[in-house]
Amino acid sequence: MPTPNGGLAVRGMLRNGWGGAEVERTRQRRSERVPFVYPVRRAIPPSARRTRRGLNLAVIGYARVSTDEQHLDLQRDALKAAGCARIFEDDGVSAVARVRPGFKLATEMLCPGDTFVVWKMDRAFRSLRNALDTLEEFEKRGIEFRSLTEQIDTTTPVGKLLYRIINALAEFERDLNSERTKAGMEAARKRGKRVGRPHKLTKRQIERAAAKLAADPALSLAALAKEFKVSARTLKREIAALV
Repeated sequence: MPTPNGGLAVRGMLRNGWGGAEVERTRQRRSERVPFVYPVRRAIPPSARRTRRGLNLAVIGYARVSTDEQHLDLQRDALKAAGCARIFEDDGVSAVARVRPGFKLATEMLCPGDTFVVWKMDRAFRSLRNALDTLEEFEKRGIEFRSLTEQIDTTTPVGKLLYRIINALAEFERDLNSERTKAGMEAARKRGKRVGRPHKLTKRQIERAAAKLAADPALSLAALAKEFKVSARTLKREIAALV
């Protein structure tokens, strides 16, 4: 029996810096019946299997709904039709939730050469930035990605092109936002406004602190900073700026 990911994936994991212990842990996770996993009981048709050099590669799906009133059946059916060998689920979990157990398990299960499939982009990602960061990590790990609704498929040349166009547009938007922010800050400085975090101490408080230090050489900076409810580093910086 071939391993779920085949020898090719193991060689890829070792080539990407994974040690033998990490490979063994990944194999063990794949053999366990972990929570949030919906195993597909019917046989996957040959047309839906992805192979490379005759070795089976895993196609792992992920489904999520935000509330208990919603149902996962539509996503399950679409992912099964896409040939997913396993489907990980988060039921009643918001996309912005910091902890999504099903998503975490699904991404940990992926090995080089595998494909991660979602019904729709917003089922897996909190924002465009989060999607691009995750897909960039997938690319580094040698993992392919498919979104069934948006028809994004990095296993095809057209899908890779579409992904790179989206990534380029997002980077362009970030650059524009950065330029607008810098321009706004420069305009505020010209009007005489202070840009950045407000001072924790007023000028009068800084002068009082400096006078106390000068009058009592035995007074420590830490004790004086505690009196003014700031850190010693902040107090030292403010006094130095005053001088």
